[in-house]
Amino acid sequence: MPTLTKLYTMEEASQHNTGGDCWVVIDGKVYDVSSYLDEHPGGDDVLIRAAGKDATEEFEDAGHSKSAREQMEQFFIGELDEMPPPIPQMEIISKKKESDNLPQKVLNLSKQYWAVPTVAAVGLSVAIGLIYMKKKHA
Repeated sequence: MPTLTKLYTMEEASQHNTGGDCWVVIDGKVYDVSSYLDEHPGGDDVLIRAAGKDATEEFEDAGHSKSAREQMEQFFIGELDEMPPPIPQMEIISKKKESDNLPQKVLNLSKQYWAVPTVAAVGLSVAIGLIYMKKKHA
């Protein structure tokens, strides 16, 4: 019976990014190389810089040998789950609820903004009255 391969998300792999807990992703496969840091021919800093990341390009650029690729398999812990994250559910809001409250909103706005037109009308009336009174007495 075939064994099931563990799937990891890139987010999970990115949490393993230190010298004591060092995972790298290469060609969609996840490797825990924490125990290999001291033995790595290129030095532990190379692996630590790649920790928690997709290091496929860096791995290929380094020109690893066939034996290095075979040795990697002992550190294999699973594959990268490349499924896109689920789309969040949309919340549907009824427009009817908003429109049911429309008369109240209009009333509130009219109460809030009644002063400006009223003061303008009173001011205009007073100004016209004063002009009329000056012309009548002149």
